[in-house]
Amino acid sequence: MTMQVLQAIEVSRHFDVSRPFLQRALSREGRRILRAVDGISFDIAAGTTLSLVGESGCGKSTVARLAVGLYTPTDGEIRFEGQPLSSARAQPALRRKMNMIFQDPYASLNPRWRVADIVAEPIRAFNILSGTKTINDRVGQLLTQVGLSAADGEKYPHEFSGGQRQRISIARALSSEPEFLVCDEPTSALDVSVQAQILNLMRDLQQKLGLTYLFISHNLAVVRHMSDRLGVMYLGRIVEEGPGEDIFRTPRHPYTRLLLDAIPDISAVGRSRTPVGGEVPSPISPPAGCTFHPRCGLANERCKVEKPPQTKVGNVLVACHAVAEGRS
Repeated sequence: MTMQVLQAIEVSRHFDVSRPFLQRALSREGRRILRAVDGISFDIAAGTTLSLVGESGCGKSTVARLAVGLYTPTDGEIRFEGQPLSSARAQPALRRKMNMIFQDPYASLNPRWRVADIVAEPIRAFNILSGTKTINDRVGQLLTQVGLSAADGEKYPHEFSGGQRQRISIARALSSEPEFLVCDEPTSALDVSVQAQILNLMRDLQQKLGLTYLFISHNLAVVRHMSDRLGVMYLGRIVEEGPGEDIFRTPRHPYTRLLLDAIPDISAVGRSRTPVGGEVPSPISPPAGCTFHPRCGLANERCKVEKPPQTKVGNVLVACHAVAEGRS
């Protein structure tokens, strides 16, 4: 049986975005709670990629930070290799097995450090190697592995392009010899041609090193290239989850269909498309029932009052009353 590297069990993360107490007292208003993540569950098997997609504000990046312990869940539990994440992070041997590649390669690297020091920091922090020459040799190997040269270690981040900086970020993430990487939109700030290079690099590294990815993106074309499993998020919830190709071939949730219909397709020139209409509701005061119902053409009265449970359809889990009732 394949080991589950990461398990999320009914995980929620809420943020208190209330105004200061005195202002609330004068205006007689209560607290304002933003429900960034609202009871999601998923598993990631060793050596595979789970991708989470959705519009901006759906909670993808919050999930990424929850997965590596930068945020703690308000409710629910995250387990890493069978242990609660908080316990795993308290053990250096397990903490070094998880790392993160951030979205912005311009902001995630210290501009005052040379590249060699940036990449070597996790090696020194976890006492993986000792001795200046040994560490420098390892840094050179990591830079070469991501398509740079060992000599680039003497440069500063501002001397590189965006794609090269992201390669440096990947080298730094790999320097602690992790098994699990959270990739928070690692190519969204890059040109399309550079995106392809970085994605191919990440796929090659996964195959060579046996890495497990949680891949966050709003770009479905990117996700199809990377995913073994796919989770579609809407307003803090996963509305459809299953094998990536199954969802791309036969999307079931109305929201998934609208997202896929928005992917540019040169073979579909002249075909009418249905755009994703309306605005994402506020996560501070989400709609009752199915949160997608104000934008859904299949919604009925039940959708407006009852939160849909996840229903298994083939290999896919779908949270939609219309699918469960055969109205889709």
